[in-house]
Amino acid sequence: MSTTARSEDAPAAGEVAGRLREAGFVRLVGAATGDALAASGVLARALADCDRPFQVSVADLPADTERATDADLTVAVGRADPVADCSIAAGAEPASETAFAVARELDADPDVALALAGTVADGRAVGGSVAEAAEASGLERRPGVAVPTTDLVDGLAHSTLVHAPFSGDRLAVAAALDGAGIDADGPADGSDPVVDATSLDESARRRVASLVALRTVGDDACPPRGGHAVERALRPFDGGPFATVGGYADVLDAVARERPGTGVALALGHDVGEAALDAWRSHARRAHAAVADATTGRYDGLFVARAETADAPVGTLARLVHDYRSPEPVTLAVTEGAAALVADDRDLEPVLSTAAEGVDGTAAATGTTGRARFDVETGAVITAVREAL
Repeated sequence: MSTTARSEDAPAAGEVAGRLREAGFVRLVGAATGDALAASGVLARALADCDRPFQVSVADLPADTERATDADLTVAVGRADPVADCSIAAGAEPASETAFAVARELDADPDVALALAGTVADGRAVGGSVAEAAEASGLERRPGVAVPTTDLVDGLAHSTLVHAPFSGDRLAVAAALDGAGIDADGPADGSDPVVDATSLDESARRRVASLVALRTVGDDACPPRGGHAVERALRPFDGGPFATVGGYADVLDAVARERPGTGVALALGHDVGEAALDAWRSHARRAHAAVADATTGRYDGLFVARAETADAPVGTLARLVHDYRSPEPVTLAVTEGAAALVADDRDLEPVLSTAAEGVDGTAAATGTTGRARFDVETGAVITAVREAL
């Protein structure tokens, strides 16, 4: 049976805050995205400041969430959910932006770096009240690239903010940096080369940023939208629990999809940084391998990337292919049993709803992104999406 979350008008921050004040126990149900995870963390920390009991969970689809908990108020975060009492979906603004406003309405002091990381993970230009709060709190942008680690080789090899020829390959990153005049140190034990980003001066950081931009969008196969997408990885904000806020965003998005329990702990401020980085690296390696190995097809208005392995992270695959490979306005990434859809500026809810009904699957969409699960051949899913478009 097809079940697709329907979009709804997002409630105002003051309205959500009022309902949170009245609830004895709050259940936050986040989508498996960096923005939704960050927004859930902002709301949960605000509830903790108010001594309000809460539970946080993250799931790919609304149908995956556990409904047994007896909560006075269930809030869906990052997408609409017809079962929730209210939803903070990523619509006109990122969910993190709305959550930040809700936390302020509750007289809490929201974590600016976490909210800012959520807006970066959302993929749109950073602005609004979160950007203003970041500036007021002293979070500043600097030349260079947004990675979560001080080792630049590690950071660039596993970044999912970009897809470049060196992505997923530490040795290729080291060679590219060497070509830009930045030497990677080869440890005496023969382990992977490293570059200490904290040791680079402003000129070197600018060279790294130029290298990443050119290697990412300089290929003729990269669509024009890639020039906008790569900006998320450039001129990062300093701050947060990782080397940069943009790196924080990258880790949040990866752990939300890869290891949601660790993601929730990270968003709540617990000391799980190393576990989160391990999940981020694993997710990135599989995502970049999936982009490199995918079988692609181009149709009228749709670009399809069919993953070669069943464990390919289709959400990240769809985003990377759409940003840096797809010549069409809608991109579908599909593997055995799962699919993800990304569009330039089209509401995908009716598309995924129709496609899911056609294959008796389950789907959810928020604006220009969506996920689906099914139990048919991938060819049938591709056909259903083409017909729905």
